[in-house]
Amino acid sequence: MDIRKVKKLIEMLEESAIDEIEIHEDTDSVRVSRNRQAPVQLPVAMPASEVQAAAAPAAPVADAVPASEPARHEEEPEENMVRSPMVGIFYESQTPGKPSFVELGQTVAKGDVLCIIEAMKIMNQIEAEKAGVVSRIMATNGEPVEYGQPLFIIRDA
Repeated sequence: MDIRKVKKLIEMLEESAIDEIEIHEDTDSVRVSRNRQAPVQLPVAMPASEVQAAAAPAAPVADAVPASEPARHEEEPEENMVRSPMVGIFYESQTPGKPSFVELGQTVAKGDVLCIIEAMKIMNQIEAEKAGVVSRIMATNGEPVEYGQPLFIIRDA
């Protein structure tokens, strides 16, 4: 391949928003890359016996939530639940070490910040949709939450 073509490819790459281009011409090929990154380590296939051993827990784990717990969520009126509007990480305070936005038993007004959910490095404040008393906090600080997952129960004052 002619060196002038390679230089032209480099110039085109620098002027564009793309990071890499690869050209094949007959038996010749050239790859030009702007941002060289470390090679990605791909997982190696493990024998089935090792996969089963890795998936099996070493010791039985006690349920952190009693068996009757999910039923209590269903009995709660929907208007009392504050659900996560997105997938992200739940934070109970603005920054580590600061007091929580709300505590159990605290009275909140409509629009009060209840928590923060971090999604894609953006901190989203979750506000109370109604006034009431925080009767239950169902998410754990620093833990992931799913879309629609109950975060709080706010009962009428």
